[in-house]
Amino acid sequence: MKEVPLNRIRRRLPSAALPDPQERARAETAALLERCAVPAGARVAFTAGSRGIGGITAVLRGAVRAAADRGCRPFLFSAMGSHGGGTAEGQRDVLTSLGITEEAVGAPLSCSDRVVRLGETGDPLPGLPVYFAAEAAEADAVVAVNRIKPHTSFHGPHESGLLKMLSVGSGRARGAAMVHRLGWARMVEAIGAISSAVLERVPVVGGLGLVQDPYEGLAAVEALGAADMAEGEARLLDTARRLLPRLPVDDLDALVVREMGKAYSGCGMDTNVIGRLRLEGMAEPQSPRIRCLAVLDLAEGSHGNATGMGLADFTTERLARAVDRQSTYLNCLTSGGPQRAAQPMTFPDDAAVLKAMGDMLRPEREADVRLAVIDNTLALDEMWVSDPVLAEAAETEEVEVIERSPRLRFDDGGRLLP
Repeated sequence: MKEVPLNRIRRRLPSAALPDPQERARAETAALLERCAVPAGARVAFTAGSRGIGGITAVLRGAVRAAADRGCRPFLFSAMGSHGGGTAEGQRDVLTSLGITEEAVGAPLSCSDRVVRLGETGDPLPGLPVYFAAEAAEADAVVAVNRIKPHTSFHGPHESGLLKMLSVGSGRARGAAMVHRLGWARMVEAIGAISSAVLERVPVVGGLGLVQDPYEGLAAVEALGAADMAEGEARLLDTARRLLPRLPVDDLDALVVREMGKAYSGCGMDTNVIGRLRLEGMAEPQSPRIRCLAVLDLAEGSHGNATGMGLADFTTERLARAVDRQSTYLNCLTSGGPQRAAQPMTFPDDAAVLKAMGDMLRPEREADVRLAVIDNTLALDEMWVSDPVLAEAAETEEVEVIERSPRLRFDDGGRLLP
């Protein structure tokens, strides 16, 4: 497919970024602590997760500042399930790669595999053990901080967000393994039951719900009290669904993703964008429909965790060399999705990958191939598309062609040029 004419397009997506997320986080946290009458001197624990969220360091810094201004003693604790290999060192490495350090946020950062068992869940899903980060369970107040967005493996009234952070992330490797043993089909039910138990038995005063716009800016930073968390999260999830960036068309012959990784999605590539789940017992999405998918690189900040590479059909030896099998396998075994750790057909370089895609598609005319090349599944405001894709996209949304190329271009090492 080296001779497919391409167009670099810029899309006009809904932008709604806040002017000062740090100040909004400070004000919202201050109001939350005031409503809950958290006293001076209280130890206030804030969650620190593994997702690459635009502005997360500033948000945590603002939240910590609000607690310190009140005379409290704020600290952060790792709340990322089995990510980071489930170890203290691995968790700290993940957070450091996201810019979340003690110096950056202005508070101590606790990374550990220690959890306490809080008992078991009650109705309607009784008997599940409930685990929580030990140092946070001993705090005087806990505030969850997380992005709220559609999940890449299940859907319901609460998906990725504050309740999942409290029930899965804060349970660390042991808690995450227990939850995922139930399977993705019961995830919504499990999160509801476990988070209810956590809210009853841990001094959670509330959370900061974050929603991103299509340009990775924070469109919402809202404090939700513990009693209002489920309802508020469902409302913010509706906002996140409206703002979620997607491909401009539903049908592609080929999609090339330049880079995957944890900073972009929990499974490396957002399944809401690529239309593939590959999870036992879960139906595949009806759209988008992509005949073949290639991923070329693993983001450095993923620390070798290539969870989600199994969603692709083709990849490069460059990506394969970057994989840390221990981290990837632990993540996929914990989440119950070993298929997502499978290594796709692997070729020496990008040029060989594109040739293999062409060999699979065998088009009569390369100019008719419906091809898109994206940087990652989070940044979808600019991309390369073939002429048939451009024609369809221009009928449904405002697009600007900012560059044209008669063919795919590679360097002397076979690497796709930017």
